Amino acid sequence: MSTASDTPSTSLVGNLFDAVADWGGVVLETCVTIGDLTLFTFRTMAWLFTRSPRWETLLPNFYQVGVLSLPVIALTGTFIGMVLAVQSYFTFRDLNLETRLGGVINMTLVRELGPVLAATMLAGRVGSSMAAELGTMRVTEQIDALESMGANAIHYLVVPRFLACLFMIPMLTIMADYMGVVGGYLYSVQILEIDKHHYWHNSQAFVGVFDLFSGVFKSLFFGVAIALISCYRGFTCQPGAEGVGRAATAAFVWSFVVILAADLLLGKFIYSVWYQLYPHANKLF
Repeated sequence: MSTASDTPSTSLVGNLFDAVADWGGVVLETCVTIGDLTLFTFRTMAWLFTRSPRWETLLPNFYQVGVLSLPVIALTGTFIGMVLAVQSYFTFRDLNLETRLGGVINMTLVRELGPVLAATMLAGRVGSSMAAELGTMRVTEQIDALESMGANAIHYLVVPRFLACLFMIPMLTIMADYMGVVGGYLYSVQILEIDKHHYWHNSQAFVGVFDLFSGVFKSLFFGVAIALISCYRGFTCQPGAEGVGRAATAAFVWSFVVILAADLLLGKFIYSVWYQLYPHANKLF
């Protein structure tokens, strides 16, 4: 009888220990991953400043990251500008501020949504592809074969992809901003029938060069995060087709999380500095 009465409590304590062990395993794995990614970043930066990559390895990555991403970035930016016009119009109309719709749409685009959405699309289209490609090379031992021939895998495979993401994402961000501005203008003026003069006047009054610069500046950090996380996931891919799939998924998920976290921190830092230097800068209200 005593054994039967002790079974529930023993089972409860065992489940508690298992839960603590699981959480400990997650924390330990996270710490190991952060350490490995840090070392991977240092090795990439060391090769970046030690020897420049060859053009025959660099140009295909620029084409893959930049040129092939233009259609989806342009399409996304256009619809985001239209969605902002739809969602903002009725609230601004109730406040009798619909003529300021151009200011809020374009400021939101160039400050936040343009860079974040361009980086998100790049992480989904390019980051997952890089992780899957490098993961397949790891699984099929192509990376080991490359190193056995005397070539450094990080210099040959990672640095060109890193530079492509770093230099192409600002241009993609500007494209997303431009198409978003065009989409918001067409929907606001042609469909919502907002006065064109007031639309552009308020856009010019509230959106400045610094807003565009801040978005492009943040996109550089997004590109670095996408390249490093995606390449790291590919290099540390587990064996088998399932490992490749998990690497591609993890590359996009963690890139997206880091993009949002970096956007929050960088945005808070940039505009706190800006309004400290220029406390009378233009604001919407």
